[in-house]
Amino acid sequence: MTDSPNPLLSPPALPYDLPPYGSIAVEHYLPAFHAAFAAQRAEVDAITAQTDEPTFENTLIALERSGELLGRVSRTFYTITGADGTAEIQAVEEELAPLMSAHRDAIQLDATLFARIAAVHEQLDDLDLDAESRYLVQRHHREMALAGAGLDDAQKQHLTDLNQSLSVLTTTFEKNLLADTNDLAVVFDDASELDGLGDGELSATAQAATTRGLDGRYVVTLTLYTGHPYLASLTNRESRRRLLEASRARASRDNANDNRPVLREIVRLRAERAALLGYPSHAAAVLADQTAGSPDAVAELLRRLAAPAAANARAEQTALQDIADADGIRIEAHDWAFYTEKVRAEKYDLDRAALRPWFEAERVLRDGVFFAAEQLYGIRVTERHDLQGYHPEVRVFEVHNADGSELGLFLLDLYTRDTKRGGAWMNSIVTQSALRGTAPVVVNNLNVSKPAPGTPTLLSLDEVTTLFHEFGHALHGLFATVTYPHFAGTAVYRDFVEFPSQVNEMWILWPEILANYARHIDTDEPLPADVVERLHASEAFNQGFATSEYLAASWIDQAWHGLSVEEASAEIDVAAFQAAALSDIGLDNPAAPTRYASTYFAHVFSGGYSAGYYSYIWSEVLDADTVEWFRENGGLTRENGDRFRQRLLGVGGSGDPLAAYRDFRGRDAEIQPLLERRGLAG
Repeated sequence: MTDSPNPLLSPPALPYDLPPYGSIAVEHYLPAFHAAFAAQRAEVDAITAQTDEPTFENTLIALERSGELLGRVSRTFYTITGADGTAEIQAVEEELAPLMSAHRDAIQLDATLFARIAAVHEQLDDLDLDAESRYLVQRHHREMALAGAGLDDAQKQHLTDLNQSLSVLTTTFEKNLLADTNDLAVVFDDASELDGLGDGELSATAQAATTRGLDGRYVVTLTLYTGHPYLASLTNRESRRRLLEASRARASRDNANDNRPVLREIVRLRAERAALLGYPSHAAAVLADQTAGSPDAVAELLRRLAAPAAANARAEQTALQDIADADGIRIEAHDWAFYTEKVRAEKYDLDRAALRPWFEAERVLRDGVFFAAEQLYGIRVTERHDLQGYHPEVRVFEVHNADGSELGLFLLDLYTRDTKRGGAWMNSIVTQSALRGTAPVVVNNLNVSKPAPGTPTLLSLDEVTTLFHEFGHALHGLFATVTYPHFAGTAVYRDFVEFPSQVNEMWILWPEILANYARHIDTDEPLPADVVERLHASEAFNQGFATSEYLAASWIDQAWHGLSVEEASAEIDVAAFQAAALSDIGLDNPAAPTRYASTYFAHVFSGGYSAGYYSYIWSEVLDADTVEWFRENGGLTRENGDRFRQRLLGVGGSGDPLAAYRDFRGRDAEIQPLLERRGLAG
């Protein structure tokens, strides 16, 4: 430990309370957490030690003011664990996991605190509170009840033990997955094995090899999901096979990174915890406090979509096979993306891989993602080179409102690295709260392959979509304007949180946005109009496969978390269980595998989506209906943007999200736009 003061315990000194990452060392984190735990515990003890009758001010407001230091330290640290999880950071995270769980439980299960909140809740109708304050009382009361605050002491101790064990297991799952993902990165000896990749992609594989000390060779790192962008381009079938085989093998081999026993124990303990709380399954416990309401409601939606999606996927496979026959190939999973592009080229005269020169990353960011938000909401985004992120590759931008007032900071971490977990995500480093006087600082993480120095970063259309999607989350975090920290940013129901990000994808091909950013890297020519027309014409193309792989993963999540404690305690073969679940819903086509298999399903076994992966399609019902509203009301206008910002994004978690949607739309969402978008309307 250094002798200098711990920067995590010093008052924030940088703009927007941005953490001083350049001054923070790994050894600062645990002492800061211990100090923060003690500080919040003392703050909560001061609430429960009062002899005055419980009031909104002396109980709820006091609770909202508590934990400010812990929140600041936590967000600073957990930003690092996902984006730059070195071995040293992982060691801290492993030691911290049970401590964090125990601290949360000590507050959530505090009987005296719960009694005070319950007393305020009982007199709620007699209190002169605004809508957000009323909702705060209701949410704290419900969340503590669902967390187990009403259990007896022995039950609470058992619950605390379960939560601590789960915190360790989920951390282990993520650690194993990261290690095995790195170990299984596919090494190629010769560039000919990667025929079909563009110069930028080949440069990225060579750079990845050099980083690993494999000069002269080529390394393809794996994505979080089952597939890989390169599968659409690689002409060498054996290279495609090796890449997909490595992806599907992650954390399922008999080695130190095997996640099969880890996930079985996670499932068992989650089921045991649900039973302790009075629910038949973990899914039932989770969904009791989501907009869906119950596993039956989720199952009904997934089954409604699965049959037509599977049928569409089989029709798509037949079209692929017709072309593959000429090559003497029987379509397998590693062939799907490659022959899909052949069919796309034949049917729509469209080669998506050839579009990369029009999608240079910096231009997509500034003239696409930022430009769309500027046009819609009037905000202004400028880079702050004087501010430092948590890694040299992180860029910091300041965001201002249309009237010039300060809004917050946006950090972008674009490139993949061995210390970063897979996928793409948004998180908050600082959350907005009028009570605390704080403004938002949000981060977007992607995993784009980094080309060699001096080579431009050219994005695939899927990566463009991801950039717009994640910035939709960032806008939600930036725009949410609430009084209480409990409701800040994206702190909404899990099956609502993807809605704003999915809506933001609509601007990718919107004419004035596309014309502004899709310019050829060499000629500055816009993406040709006929190509744009073919992109629109092909929007429903391959949606059978895309919907099937997503629904398959959602069903696997529900299957694991729908087990009772007795079922989860049996000896379960992970592969057999997964196969049976997919067969049950008719999504067991070997050529169209699930988007995530159990052993690398980080969303549900180490992230926050357990029993909640369905939320993407659940939110997409709202998203597709919202896109229709924008089209019906003039599209990209400030008036539309301001309405969406004020009535939906700005609400954060401070009200019922479906009520906010009705306020915006004038009615509940309808499913028909989603069915049409995904080619399922028939």
